[in-house]
Amino acid sequence: MAASKEYAKALKEGKKEVALRTGKGQNPYLKVLDEIPEAANSILEYPLGLVQIPTEQIVGTKTAGRSNAFAANFMPILSEESEFALKWSKLCESHLTEGIREPIQAYEYMNEFYVLEGNKRVSVLKFFDAVSIPGEVIRVVPPRTEEKRNKIYYEFLDFYELSGVNYIWFSEEGCFTKLQRLMGKRPDEVWSEDDKLTFSSLFSRFYSVYKAKGGEKLDITVGDAFLHFIEIHGYKELDSMTSAELKETIGKSWKVFDTLADEDAVEIQMTPKEKKTPLLQRLVPIASPKLLIAFVHEKDPQLSGWTYAHDLGRMHLQQTFPDQVSVSEYHLETQDEQEMESVLNRAVEDGNVIIFTTSPVLTNASVKAAIAHPDVKILNCSLLTGHGYIRTYSARMYEAKFLMGAIAGAMAENDRIGYIADYPIYGSVANVNAFALGAKMVNPRVKVYVEWTSKKNVDIYEEFAAQQVSYVSGRDIIIPGKSQGSRQFGLFRHDEQRPHNLAMPIWHWGKFYEKMIRLILSGTWKNEENSKIKSVNYWWGMSSGVVDVICSQNLPLGTARLVQLLKHTISSGEFNPFAGVLYSQEGVVQEEGENALTAEKIITMDWLAENVVGSIPKMDDLEEKAKPVVLQQGVEKTEE
Repeated sequence: MAASKEYAKALKEGKKEVALRTGKGQNPYLKVLDEIPEAANSILEYPLGLVQIPTEQIVGTKTAGRSNAFAANFMPILSEESEFALKWSKLCESHLTEGIREPIQAYEYMNEFYVLEGNKRVSVLKFFDAVSIPGEVIRVVPPRTEEKRNKIYYEFLDFYELSGVNYIWFSEEGCFTKLQRLMGKRPDEVWSEDDKLTFSSLFSRFYSVYKAKGGEKLDITVGDAFLHFIEIHGYKELDSMTSAELKETIGKSWKVFDTLADEDAVEIQMTPKEKKTPLLQRLVPIASPKLLIAFVHEKDPQLSGWTYAHDLGRMHLQQTFPDQVSVSEYHLETQDEQEMESVLNRAVEDGNVIIFTTSPVLTNASVKAAIAHPDVKILNCSLLTGHGYIRTYSARMYEAKFLMGAIAGAMAENDRIGYIADYPIYGSVANVNAFALGAKMVNPRVKVYVEWTSKKNVDIYEEFAAQQVSYVSGRDIIIPGKSQGSRQFGLFRHDEQRPHNLAMPIWHWGKFYEKMIRLILSGTWKNEENSKIKSVNYWWGMSSGVVDVICSQNLPLGTARLVQLLKHTISSGEFNPFAGVLYSQEGVVQEEGENALTAEKIITMDWLAENVVGSIPKMDDLEEKAKPVVLQQGVEKTEE
């Protein structure tokens, strides 16, 4: 009797699922593997042996024979008087008295499972919320394609060989490799049995709390949420959390998951949102305590050109608002995560209410500090980060690089130009391509030879000499402690005696920091916090004065006038370097003649323009000191 009552409950769930899916225009029944064309064209099938199959990943049947006896959630839909109902009830009774132990037989395709034998066992166990079901499994491998899910699946196959784990899935490429790294493992390191047990326990603990708080309603996988959680809080730290600490930390971190799930939650602001100060307030300034602002640098400003440029911005900010802000500076001695967190906590304890962290390496520490201190405004200098708790900022340097390329194209007599790039991260590849496009606009025959300072065992100038390159686009920023007497910056003509500088791109961070503080003082930040936008990325360009190009007086008059014309058209929005038909080294990137690439596509470029000679370095090609920033913001994250 008890089993028949359970069947009635399961039948009700099945009919409800059919009605719900029918109303949405979806298939109300189980998926059938034999009806999937890509599976029929598989390139390989092989047995995995006895596997614990995650119940949630059992989605259908191998053949169509029994698919219509179940709703899409595997609940029965045949009447209570049917022979099917009787058999289901007997299995139910067996499960309640002694447990169902006999393995099912199933096929795995794209990390989803299709039952060949044992459909009713699956139905009963799903009804009782079993976490996994033992099964003899045959894997069906589809041919490789450029479709994203297919690429993710092939990454999963490599991960499975190392871990034997089949219950975690991601919605973006590169995540399986990232998980391996965040666990402290080498890319090719095989998991021990202890590794598997620990991971299973930690993932289950996380999933239980995440699910209880409504995580399944979000449009991301549990794997996505788990990966971002351990990226911010640490895998080992998760292992040491008590149940109460885990609940509290997941609750405080919820905006991270919420932002990931909402495609409209991230906004890239291309220009400052100016807000005029009321006339009375301008005439009679309202007295208020000084804003305490901190700059947290990855390196000492005297040893890093990048940091020095931001430190000049800090000085500009202090000079612009002498009576309204008090600015302090902190920098790291190492790149240790604990030191990053310690320095940020010290900046908060010192009373700073606005903190600028000036390197992508500091992103996760910034998010962690923002979660712990929600009243502190934290901005990190990086691109395309959507954690929700912090805001990010950078500058559209590609606009200045386009102008530099146009100058180089006009000056290079032998149609060969050198370009020195730093890290293969978000934005830097766009800089290379914009330079190449600017050069090609002036000289269609020109080739740009790219070399990377972050690459191991490369003598850049020896490479340029071999290619007969004389005009070079070097580093953007002078390092005060190391560059005295050196003029190998900006665009210069390289010879054995002395470089001749022609132009230099400018990162005017002071302009950015000034405008940002004005936005905060005007209340614009508060207005944005109250909007539906959960994560704001500021990416300002020439029109805001954050980037510019300074030309030498020795530049030919015609070239100088061309630069001024291009600068005006870019600043006014009349011209975009990445508009029109675009070609990469592999072929057409964009066919439309009038459209321009979106900001996201420009930021995440992982291709080089057709007139660029060289390649984007892989992780194994990079120096050790370059890896932290590339791991955080690299354009190619699937290899290490």
